[in-house]
Parts: sequence; C-alpha cells; structure tokens
Amino acid sequence: MYDEEKRPAPGPLAGFTVGVTAARRADELGALLGRRGAAVLHAPALRIVPLADDGELLAATKQLIDQAPDVVVATTAIGFRGWVEAADGWGLGESLIDRLREVELLARGPKVKGAVRAAGLTEDWSPSSESMAEVLDRLLEEGVDGRRVAVQLHGEPVPGFVEALRAAGAEVVGVPVYRWMPPEEIAPLDRLLDATVSRGLDAVTFTSAPAAASLLSRAEDRGLLPELLAALHHDVLPACVGPVTALPLQARGIDTVQPERFRLGPLVQLLCQELPSRARALPIAGHRVEIRGHAVLVDGDLKPVPPAGMSLLRVLSRRPGWVVARSELLRALPGAGRDEHAVETAMARLRTALGVPKLIQTVVKRGYRLALDPAADAKYADA
Repeated sequence: MYDEEKRPAPGPLAGFTVGVTAARRADELGALLGRRGAAVLHAPALRIVPLADDGELLAATKQLIDQAPDVVVATTAIGFRGWVEAADGWGLGESLIDRLREVELLARGPKVKGAVRAAGLTEDWSPSSESMAEVLDRLLEEGVDGRRVAVQLHGEPVPGFVEALRAAGAEVVGVPVYRWMPPEEIAPLDRLLDATVSRGLDAVTFTSAPAAASLLSRAEDRGLLPELLAALHHDVLPACVGPVTALPLQARGIDTVQPERFRLGPLVQLLCQELPSRARALPIAGHRVEIRGHAVLVDGDLKPVPPAGMSLLRVLSRRPGWVVARSELLRALPGAGRDEHAVETAMARLRTALGVPKLIQTVVKRGYRLALDPAADAKYADA
C-alpha cells in the first residue's frame, strides 16, 4: 500500500552549500545543483563585455579583413558565433565571412566545427579531441615561420599556445571574443568570499580561469588572501570545470577537483560524489547520523540545523562518545561571549532540530557527548 507520509529521499547534495562564481550559464549550473538538493550562493566573479560594445574586437575584425591572415584558429563555438553575429551588427559580416573563406581555418573540436559550418564555412581541419595541444602540434608541423595566425580568444588563457607559435616565428593576432572585466556590483562577490573564509560554503565552483583569478584578486584587495587559501586548502572544496580553469588556483598551491569531461553536468556529478564522501557518518543511539554542511541526515531524513547547532555538533563529532566540556563548546559558538548558558540554549535548539533528543547526552557537571553506539566505541576510542 502506498505510504502518503513517506518522504522522497534527499538529493545527493542536500545539506551542502555550493558557491557559483560563473557569469555565463550561472542559472543552468545553479539549477543543476539545486535539483540535487544543494543550497546555492551565486556571485559572478566577473562580467563579460558585450560584443557589440567591444572596441577591441571591432578593431581586430577590421584588421583581419584589411590584412588577411594565413591561418585562423576558432577555439569555442559560442565565441565564433558571437564574433560573426557582432560583425553582422557592425555591417562587416559578409566581409568577415569572405575573408575566412580565403584562409586556412582550424576548428578546435566538433562543437566549434558545427559553428563554423553554421556560418556557411568549411574548416580545413579539426581534432576530435578538442585539444588545443593537438592544434598547436599541427601548426608547428606545418611550419609557422613568417606566417600570420589569428586566434579567436574566449577570455580563457591558452597556456603556452601563443608563446609557442611566436617562438616558432609566427605573427599571432588575438581576436578577443568575450573579454572579462570585474563585476559591476562587488557586494555579492564579497558575500561569497566571506562565506568561503568562514566555512559557510562546502564547495565553490569555477567555470573559467578569469573567475578564479578574480576571486583571488578580490581576496588580496581585502587582505583576506591567506584566509581564503587556508579555507580552500582544508575545508571548502574548489571544483573546476577543467584544467585550464584551475590554473590560477594551482599557481597558489591549491589542489582542485575536475571532471573527466569538461562540462557543467559532469562537474555537478563530481560534486555529488565528492561532498557526500567527505561528510562524517556516525552510528549514534541506534541511528545513522551523517553530518553535512548546514544540515544532518538522521537515518536518511534531512534535518536542517541552525549554524550554532552545527558548530556544536562538529566539535562533538571530533571525539564521538567522549565528553566535551561546556567551556570548549562555548568557544565554538560565534560571538557567544563567556556565558555558558548560550551553550545550553544552542544545545536545546540542536536537539529539537535533530528530532531525536537522545542522540546527545548531558553529562552532569561535565558537558555533553554523542551517544555513540557501544559497538563503535573501540573504533573511535583514539579519535
């Protein structure tokens, strides 16, 4: 018989808070995270200069029309489409297409190849791997000494690509599609930065290298860079869509996680694996208790817990089954002062939120302890 009271199982990211730094496709990423149960804090770490207003792109387009390059490298589908659309808006669309028909046109991967063909052009070559390294190898094998190579940029750094071409004798012209600038409104980024430093986030996602660089730069401006790096080193998981995006973080010694396929969907799936695996799960008073970022799973049932309660629970879980003094718990409460009554108040709210008061035992005149199941005592005796 169908049980009307049965609740759906919480999503794999339920109880976790994830920061989103993306400017483009942020709604899509936020929706993917939300559907899996995550609370999402969005703060664009940058903004994209509208193509129609981009004087640098207009100048580069006119230069290529006036002085034909030998090779054009199209690196992203959205960037190539945007370039052609912007040229149309400036009345240069036909001239640009005519010029691109005359040159050797390389497309980095199937998606870019589709954008090239949608513009009525045919690429001369495209790697199946979507690898810029493979494009570079082909160009160097052909020989680029004395040749003019135009590279459609997309805000992302292409490590070593331009430098290697110039070292081999090429003249490289950058086509700056979608240039990144600091966000017009800085307050949301500051809120995300503060949440990261205070461990109010469980993970922060990056879908472009400029976004990662922007967050680091803002932290440095505010004198919070050491605190940010410490948080990303130990407590807040930095998740990048790919290795190029991770470069600014890696330059600061931060290890990141990345999906095998550099797409939003695999990035979210990676978080669905990583964050639950990092949560502390304990057998307490006959129940399975899993401590997540801002909530607790009790036998698979999600229990939202106030921040003060989560602070107490984390201290208790470091030594499960051991008595923790009120004075130590008081130090874990933000802004609690010296009144140990604050611990009692927060503990009462924590027990109410968990819905199973016996999970936490009061030890008279000593403090509190998690009621660890007897069979687990030996395992955690040296915790």
